[in-house]
Amino acid sequence: MFAYIFRRVLATIPVMLLVALFVFSLLYIAPGDPAAIIAGDQATPEDVDRIRASLGLDRPFVVRFGEWLWHVVQGDLGVSIFTNLPVTHMISQRIEPTMSLMVLTLFLSLITAIPMGVLAAWKHGTWVDRLVMATAVFGFSTPVFVVGYLLAYIFALELDWLPVQGFVSISKGLWPCLRNLILPAVALGLVFMALIARITRATMLDVLSQDYIRTARAKGVGERGMLMRHALKNAAVPIVTIVGIGFASLIGGAVVTESVFAIPGLGRLTVDAILRRDYPVIQGVVLLFSFMYVLVNLGVDLLYTLFDPRIRY
Repeated sequence: MFAYIFRRVLATIPVMLLVALFVFSLLYIAPGDPAAIIAGDQATPEDVDRIRASLGLDRPFVVRFGEWLWHVVQGDLGVSIFTNLPVTHMISQRIEPTMSLMVLTLFLSLITAIPMGVLAAWKHGTWVDRLVMATAVFGFSTPVFVVGYLLAYIFALELDWLPVQGFVSISKGLWPCLRNLILPAVALGLVFMALIARITRATMLDVLSQDYIRTARAKGVGERGMLMRHALKNAAVPIVTIVGIGFASLIGGAVVTESVFAIPGLGRLTVDAILRRDYPVIQGVVLLFSFMYVLVNLGVDLLYTLFDPRIRY
């Protein structure tokens, strides 16, 4: 088992190197001259040359990449072109809202979607199954910003139950923090819920048709015990896989959700940096999101060993 874990951890190193190479290449593959775009139309050639030198575009690619990677390993992601603040400092100021939103979204999605999928598979062919699948299709087909504006209009403007925008730190209380995150978490998690529910249903249908399930029923095992102890555990590997894959949709959806609900997180920081062509900030945020995604998938690989011992060897 430890050999398997070591191999999986070791495999993340070349992946992160490729990600770092792509992130650094954003300066070079961006259309036009980044220095000229940042300087603006009224800039002089001297201004453009100064910005190009500050970005390192006047030096060889390999040399600049090596220096940048060395600084990244040391925790230095550079300095923002516009605010002149360290990128790590800007990210640290914005990471709490984004992480709080993603954790709450993941929690709500899992506790909602997995029971929905199990119920739909158990009641296959009934109105319960059709209702769950119709809800999943609706959630999967509706854009995040549409759901966000709809929830804000109903629950914030019309009913005045929840705030329409902003973020409250968890240090000021759990409920004030959750109160501001419920609407964006539901809007962001609707697609994720639909994806998990559909995969759970399909996997459970396959497991429930297996011989050992019929044997468990013949031995008098109750429906609840059969569903949870036998069927769901054996269906866990595909479900965990889709949770890891769907994490990418959470990252992408966070950018839109934070813009709709005015949450000062990494999504808003990314949008602002793209609009201002602040390449060090863009590189830092993209690298952080990529690192998070690689870690989540590593965690998914390690969870496989809990549900299927055969994967350890």
